Amino acid sequence: MDRFSVKQLISLLTVTLAGVCWSVLFHQPLVIGFLPGYLILVFLSKKNKQSVMQIMQISIRGVYKTRIVILILFLVSFILPSWYLSGTIDQMVKIALYFIHPDYFFVLTFVTALLFSMLLGTTVGTLSAIGIPILGTAVILDLPTEVVAGALVSGAFVGDRTSPFSSAHQLLAHTLELPVKKQWNAMLFTTVIAVILSLLFYGAFDFFTASKINHVAPLQWGELSLIKFIPPLVLLLFVLFQLSILYAFLSSILCAAIITLFEGTGISEIAHAFWFGIEGLGGGFLHMYELLLFLALAGAYNGLLEELNVLQPYLDKWLQRSTSLPRDTLKTLSATLLISFIAANQTLPIILTGRSFLPHWTSKYGKVELARVMGDTTMLFPGMVPWSVLAIMCSTIVGIPILEYLPYALFLWVLPFLTLGVSMFKHVRKSKRIAAAIGNGA
Repeated sequence: MDRFSVKQLISLLTVTLAGVCWSVLFHQPLVIGFLPGYLILVFLSKKNKQSVMQIMQISIRGVYKTRIVILILFLVSFILPSWYLSGTIDQMVKIALYFIHPDYFFVLTFVTALLFSMLLGTTVGTLSAIGIPILGTAVILDLPTEVVAGALVSGAFVGDRTSPFSSAHQLLAHTLELPVKKQWNAMLFTTVIAVILSLLFYGAFDFFTASKINHVAPLQWGELSLIKFIPPLVLLLFVLFQLSILYAFLSSILCAAIITLFEGTGISEIAHAFWFGIEGLGGGFLHMYELLLFLALAGAYNGLLEELNVLQPYLDKWLQRSTSLPRDTLKTLSATLLISFIAANQTLPIILTGRSFLPHWTSKYGKVELARVMGDTTMLFPGMVPWSVLAIMCSTIVGIPILEYLPYALFLWVLPFLTLGVSMFKHVRKSKRIAAAIGNGA
């Protein structure tokens, strides 16, 4: 199979990135902006001796790989309307108002999301379980929701990247052929520093916004109904016991719908809310179908990218020359960022970067160093690229555009700088050690 030429690869990347940037900047459906990139990839695949039937089969396999994500987002569109109609959101907001002190709201939001994510090991599960009540509380307290969303997403990514229960964490360990415990230890230093910086960051917001907060009345426990807590409890239990997130969402929606029916709401009103969403809150299939189409197209694109080995030869060639740990860290960071830009998921960057860079890093620095660098970059970039599946899921669940909350999601974007700093420090220390050894030998 002939590989793609440099000119073909540049054309593909240019068209793909230009299209998605146009969609993001001008608030157009991502599926429209992404389509030219897919068509160029199909055209180039055909020029590289792939038949139309082969291209279609590979594309279909790619869509099939994303089916779980598509189904999850399909169900997410019904979560908010069902919880709203059943009275669950109102109850959860009252509880959140009671336990999350307004004077420390941003810090406690980050810590709560961090603890949930370390326990659940999933960004989507964490945001689904606590995102709605916390953001609802922020609205009542008249707090900037984009900052709250940033704190939620930051905390959720701590576990998604670091928790032993995280599928992404396990995938990285498997790809790098490294025990999970060693990988966890490799990430520990930068994780601790990033968490401390995040606490200081959100603490500063608490300090400067405390005087503007409207304090609410104390919680009246008699106003609460245990039945209305069943939908989130069902969701939480499914995730805790590592059961399918699809069944978790579906069961929670069904529970909420049954509660709504028993409270006297008609089926037509429920159907209307599921289709159009809740005014002022969002949700509903009508606001989701364009994203579902994009995810299917992105799956087809990634399938072609992976099976036709488009990027691998150039990554291998780029790594042939090695000079230092900081330079190779920067190379790895740049390559995995590029892969994250054109591969709209989290899995492909982990697998492609890991497989491509593993031999080089193993011989030069060791697998542990690569685990640190990838943990601080590859695991996080898919949460920052606006057209990435993971970023779309996070943005959809919290109901705030990614470009609005990303500046406040400190944990995501501070770690790449930290890991580069660690590599530079280790290089300088090694250079001094070598210089000292030479001096002693002389």
